[in-house]
Amino acid sequence: MSKAVQWIRENFGRAPKVVKIGGGLFLILLGIVGLILPIMPGWIFLIPGLIIIGEYYPPAHQLVEWLKRKYHSAIGKEMR
Repeated sequence: MSKAVQWIRENFGRAPKVVKIGGGLFLILLGIVGLILPIMPGWIFLIPGLIIIGEYYPPAHQLVEWLKRKYHSAIGKEMR
């Protein structure tokens, strides 16, 4: 392995994680703005942002799991 490749791996190894967290936070902020503004549906951005952040932040993961349980219980009630 060349020194350049080794240097890139050492210095940019965490870059994908930082990009994912930054993207998730951006989607959450965009979702919050969408919930406030009537011209933009906020949940379309908020839910994917929570799913992305949930990989790294346990309270967000617990919130996503709670939303899944609520969704499945609501669908189950409609099916009966």
